[in-house]
Amino acid sequence: MSSLTASTQNTETVTLSVTEIINDNLCITCEAGQQVCSAIAAAFREGKNVVLSFKDCEDFTRGFLSESIAQLYEYFPEEQIRNRLSIVDIDSEDAEYIENVIYWRRRYLEDPERFKEAARESLCAEDNDE
Repeated sequence: MSSLTASTQNTETVTLSVTEIINDNLCITCEAGQQVCSAIAAAFREGKNVVLSFKDCEDFTRGFLSESIAQLYEYFPEEQIRNRLSIVDIDSEDAEYIENVIYWRRRYLEDPERFKEAARESLCAEDNDE
């Protein structure tokens, strides 16, 4: 079980439902992801632990997950996120997908210029192939 899907029980715990936050069961837009991130961040700023429920969610995109969960790593220490955020009501394949999105967001945050340069090189290589 990943550390994000571990149970966190505390008197200062709030359960957030993704479907209630975004008012939809399709988790596909970056804007919807930003709504989820804002809700989690608000709870963290209040000193609360968060149980994030994906109950009844259907599809996930990388953009949604990057904005909703991985973006937290820009604003909060990794230890705080790992200790205070639990993800529930999600199958193991989707949990692994979330972990993958987080992994790449954290790598990006370690050296954004390296990623930007790789993207530039990739785009230039594609232009030269035409």
